[in-house]
Amino acid sequence: MLDYDEEAERYDALRGGEPRAAAAAEAVLSLVPRQARRLLDAACGTGIVTRRFPASRPGLRVTGVDLSTSMALRAAVRLPGAVLRADSRRLPFRDGCFDAVVSVWLLHLLTDPADVRAVVAECARVLRPGGVYVTTVHKGLSHNVGSDIDAVLAERPPSPVPDDPATVAALAAGHGLVPAGEARFRGHGQGRSPRRTVDDLRRGWFVTLPPGGPLTEEFAARLAALPDQDRPRPDPVFTLRAFRRPG
Repeated sequence: MLDYDEEAERYDALRGGEPRAAAAAEAVLSLVPRQARRLLDAACGTGIVTRRFPASRPGLRVTGVDLSTSMALRAAVRLPGAVLRADSRRLPFRDGCFDAVVSVWLLHLLTDPADVRAVVAECARVLRPGGVYVTTVHKGLSHNVGSDIDAVLAERPPSPVPDDPATVAALAAGHGLVPAGEARFRGHGQGRSPRRTVDDLRRGWFVTLPPGGPLTEEFAARLAALPDQDRPRPDPVFTLRAFRRPG
């Protein structure tokens, strides 16, 4: 897994910047009830998406948490007084204190199923009756756009899918949450090029291809042989699922 303390400085630039953040925030808010007044962004990262929630929805009070110190510090600049360094598996909030909880691009990072269960459980715990939990699902599949890069990567060892939609739905149901909608948004600026994918391979982006390993270098060579090394292929399209606590 990437070191997100090290990744924080270039995180936004490598992941679509403001256009992607705007698309993500709009999609999330389409699933958050208009009457919501308190929103928690679990694993808020640099806050580039989080800060758009109150800007787009006046009256919405937002709190962000992130486990990475560097990420939380950057988010705190964007949302002064509203960001905590905290573990989403053990949220430092009382039961039922938020109208909405968001975890965008988090569950796919959790390689231990127990951690996925813990995050969903905590997000459900801090939701009020009538509140909504919104999360991305199957992020890895979003990047498969049918390109020549995908054809090469399809032969790599299979990765676990911690954020499988059926798994997430079952976990949410286990905490009394019911399905409440779906939205999609484009990952602007995240279309892969062969050269950038080689760089990502060597940074540890793909969990089943450890940096420096012979298999990783074999895939890097195959990607380096593709045409148009710097031409981005189509952008991914991410999926959000919402779950509501009845009441």
